[in-house]
Amino acid sequence: MSTTPRHVVVAGGFEEIRSRQIRLLEEAARLGDLTVLLWSDASLERRTDKAPKYPDVERRYFLERIRYVGQVLRVEAPADLNTLPPVERLDPRVWAVDAGQDHPAKKAFCESHGLQYHVVRNEDLRGFPVQTPTPSVPRHKKVVVTGCYDWFHTGHVRFFEEVSEYGDLYVIVGNDANIRVLKGQGHPLVPQDERRYVAGSIRFVTQALISSGEGWLDADPEIRQLRPDLYAVNEDGDRGGKREYCEKLGIQYLVLKRTPAPGLPRRTSTDLRGF
Repeated sequence: MSTTPRHVVVAGGFEEIRSRQIRLLEEAARLGDLTVLLWSDASLERRTDKAPKYPDVERRYFLERIRYVGQVLRVEAPADLNTLPPVERLDPRVWAVDAGQDHPAKKAFCESHGLQYHVVRNEDLRGFPVQTPTPSVPRHKKVVVTGCYDWFHTGHVRFFEEVSEYGDLYVIVGNDANIRVLKGQGHPLVPQDERRYVAGSIRFVTQALISSGEGWLDADPEIRQLRPDLYAVNEDGDRGGKREYCEKLGIQYLVLKRTPAPGLPRRTSTDLRGF
């Protein structure tokens, strides 16, 4: 006997998509098929009197590529954020909220509309689980990328999307100690387990790992274990002896242009974090 999956909604502006927001989406998706109701630019501007830092087309692009999200619907935020706006052809059964957004009025709204109200507790969002690797596609090539991925943005998402077209994608994030050596004190802003988790949350990634080596080739131990067919970098990452390293190991070396997704602005971590 088949069971109809429950439809779960999470609603908000998602002006900054960081690990806590992704953890919320992961926990909400455990309850059923997840739909994100994304507040439009106009909605956010009405509430804050200023344009959002990231336009809704960019926020939607990012959210749609998180593996826990089924669909994203751009909607106008209601005047009362303790309610949900009516959405045509959407019949949710659960409204999931972060504990920081919990409010008795939300619970009352759910009770009056036949919805289950689910508060994702702070303790449920602690830590950064190691995602189960996506099953490899038979006869697919293995592709590896490396990097810091400290201030994760849509440029990284687009890079993963493009690289995944060449095969099963393995992302190796730089370990904290090595990032400090290469980039100096103050780096990284985000610890390695968190960076690994965020990178692994993108649906194009087969598996995300943390490097265990040093220098520009700090991912050497992981690469030798994975034995990839390709090593992909963007133009900024084409340095540090990677090309010669790949020639030595018989790995195809692929350099991609740093091009944002159609309609999106070009993003860099340096610009976004301010240093």
